[in-house]
Formats: sequence, structure tokens, C-alpha cells
Amino acid sequence: MTEEIEFVSNYSDLSTDRGFQFEFHCNRCGSGYRTPFKAWAVGTASSVLDTASSLFGGIFGAAADVGERVRSAGWQRAHDEAFTDAVKSLKPQFVQCPRCSSWVCRKSCWNERRGLCKDCAPDMGVEMSAAQASRSVEEAWAHAAMAEEDKKLGKENWRQTIRATCPNCEAPLDANAKFCPECGAKLKGEFRCPHCEAKIPPTAKFCPECGGKIE
Repeated sequence: MTEEIEFVSNYSDLSTDRGFQFEFHCNRCGSGYRTPFKAWAVGTASSVLDTASSLFGGIFGAAADVGERVRSAGWQRAHDEAFTDAVKSLKPQFVQCPRCSSWVCRKSCWNERRGLCKDCAPDMGVEMSAAQASRSVEEAWAHAAMAEEDKKLGKENWRQTIRATCPNCEAPLDANAKFCPECGAKLKGEFRCPHCEAKIPPTAKFCPECGGKIE
């Protein structure tokens, strides 16, 4: 009876026709281990035959075909053996969480005291430190004094339309200014049509009331 091959979900198969290599990674942090490359002698010989066939116009074509047929069965057996060895070698570095079934690394993502992964049972010291840091940031924002140049952006001015760029030269505005610091264009107050005195937007080229051109 053929022996079953135990497998896990947290791996990548890097094997080629020249040999076998596998990567096993932690489902939580993504770090992991890669097995050393294990060459497959038949695959190397087959590659040599393929090269010779291309150089000598198919003289060794029949031998290369035989090598390929052997590879289909022999490669799979060798691959299974290499995979079994890789699992046995690296499995001790990982543990499967009984709660969420994730495979995690023992080094960084396993809570030994709780017998669970750190997603299911976080380290309380780490969580408390993170909570304190978060609360400190919240308090810093709550107690931060408004800079002098930003006081014009206080809530008494929130009902006004505050522009981010000058409507004339499109220079960026870093304050709630009345005039553009680049071109001197007026930024505050009402803009009226010189023909009919209707209120117009500051970027208008024609009056929406009388159609007059705005110089």
C-alpha cells in the first residue's frame, strides 16, 4: 500500500525539470523558509540531450524522447519524495491554530501561553502598548493649539467658500487670504458684472445675466 503524503496549504512549489525546491510561509506575517535546491539527475541529463539534439540536427532526438517519457513518471516520484522531506524538515517551524486553522510561524505569530495564533490570542502587552500609543495620538490632536496663520480657518469662517488655488493664476493658496500672493488677484468679496452689476463667479468670462464680456 502506498504511503500517504502529508501536505499543508502554506507553501509554494518552486520545482523545475532540473530539481526541486519549496517555500513554506506563515499565513499571518508572510515570512517563512525555503528549502535548498535539490537537483534531479535525470532532469539534468534530459536537458543535456535536448541541447545536443538541437546542435546536431536531431541525432539524439530519440534518446531525448526516452528521457522525457522517463521524466513524466520518475520526476513525479522524485518530486513526491522531495516534498515529503521538505514538509518533515520545516513543519516544526510552523503550527496550525486550532481555532482558525491558519498555519503560523512559531517564531513571531504563535502565542505559546494560550496555545493559539496571535490573531486569535494577541499578546496583551503588545496590545496595551499599541492602545496607549493610539490614545496618546488622540490626546495630542485634541490638545493641539491652532497655529496663528491657521486661525483664519476657524469655524466662524467655515460658511465662506475657501479657495485652494487662485482663480486668476492658479497658484496654490496656503491661507484664507483676501488677495493672491503671486499675482495680487482679489480672492474675497463679491464680483459683479461691469455692464449690469449682476453678481458673477470670479472665473466668469461672460456675465450669466446679460451676456456681457468680462475683461
